[in-house]
Order: sequence, then C-alpha cells, then structure tokens
Amino acid sequence: MKKTLTAVALLLAIFRSKPSPFCLLDEVDAALDEANIARFTGVLRDFLDLSQFIIITHSKKTMACADVLYGITMQESGISKRVAVRFEDWPDETNGQANGVGTAPEQFAGR
Repeated sequence: MKKTLTAVALLLAIFRSKPSPFCLLDEVDAALDEANIARFTGVLRDFLDLSQFIIITHSKKTMACADVLYGITMQESGISKRVAVRFEDWPDETNGQANGVGTAPEQFAGR
C-alpha cells in the first residue's frame, strides 16, 4: 500500500508541474484499503481541472467518483456488449430527477 501511495504521489507531483491532457491509471487502487481509496479519489478530483483520468478499476468506491463509466458485459455466452453510464443523466432515486451523482447499475455490481 505504501508503494502505491508513493507512486501515485510522484505521478501527481509531475502532473502538477507539467499537466498532460489525460492520464491512464490501471488498477492503481487495487492495493489500497477503503480509507485510502477515498483519499485517492479526493486527490484525483483536485486534478480534474488540469487533466482527464481514465481509470481501469474493480473498486466500487473508485467507480462511484466517476462522471462516466464504461464497461463490458456478457449477457449471452460469447456475445460481449459495451455499456456506458453518465452519472449526470442517472436519475436520483429519491425524486426521479437527474443529478450529478449516482450509483453503478446492477450489471456492474460484482464484476
């Protein structure tokens, strides 16, 4: 976990001094516990005005901080389907109105 946090801190320090238009992060949160995932996603939000982040993850907490989710599902054997969810279009469960946050649909849960 310490190595992961150190590597992310180094990467984001570089981004602070010389931002890139986007950054691809593959499973960087896999070694983190829930508290550190919350810290990680909070720091990423601070960098959204500098860069866009493409994050490959299985963590529900990391997915919950995204603006858009893309996933691959296989509802029928051998047939893959791409699924996209924009959270600004996701209806609020309490009043049915669209809002800026939401939860992942059932097809993403547990995959």
